[in-house]
Amino acid sequence: MTRALNPRQLALLQAVREHGALKTEAIAVQLGTTLQTVRRDIQRLSEAGALERFHGGVRVLDSITRNTAYVERQRTNAQAKQRIARSVAAAIPPGASLFMNIGTTVEAVAAELIHHRDLRVVTNNLHVAKILAVNPNCEVVVAGGAVRSEDLGVVGEAALSFIRQFKVDFGLIGISGIDADGSLRDFDMREVMVARAIVANSRQVCLVADASKFGRTAMIEMAPIHVVHTLYTDARPGPEFEGLLHEQNVNCVIAPD
Repeated sequence: MTRALNPRQLALLQAVREHGALKTEAIAVQLGTTLQTVRRDIQRLSEAGALERFHGGVRVLDSITRNTAYVERQRTNAQAKQRIARSVAAAIPPGASLFMNIGTTVEAVAAELIHHRDLRVVTNNLHVAKILAVNPNCEVVVAGGAVRSEDLGVVGEAALSFIRQFKVDFGLIGISGIDADGSLRDFDMREVMVARAIVANSRQVCLVADASKFGRTAMIEMAPIHVVHTLYTDARPGPEFEGLLHEQNVNCVIAPD
């Protein structure tokens, strides 16, 4: 397939592979071409099975049965995750209690909270715990359980039982994908069970998800979208998802540039 691609299409494919996902506008700027040309190239590459489109951009094609590697997830849409994190941090008041689960966007939120005062954070993410440990005005409580080597997420029955002991102001959750029917989906049943407990024991549920998560599928349903009070994302999700969010009474916050 790649032998039939022209140099511009090869450059587009390489750029997306390096970043994991890119917006259409960013590709046009990087390649010095028009949006119309980029859209034609994306159409060609997606039809060939090399890339997968989402609303406003394109990402590397991966399986619905497994998540992408942690380092790649860290790199993918890093600027968008930072913008989302700043919006979330601005909405968290001093003295709040929070759950923070597994995910690189959740970790970006943790980095934006290191100067907040009097926070009480319960987490099953050792990266979050390490980030917030530098804040002397933040109490961090870490769930026990099995540690996943690839991303230092804590999962399993022990983590699930631990989370159920708490009731907090905000549950900050990440997700691997938001299906077209509005279901929040992920890859690891152990992680999903802990996330469900976080949802059940949070007074407000805040979902952090960059725009590439819209329309992305995964095998396991964590919960329907209506469990979320506020969705923080980096771009408008498209009319079909906007209609769904409105219908399910989910507040959608678009992080400013």
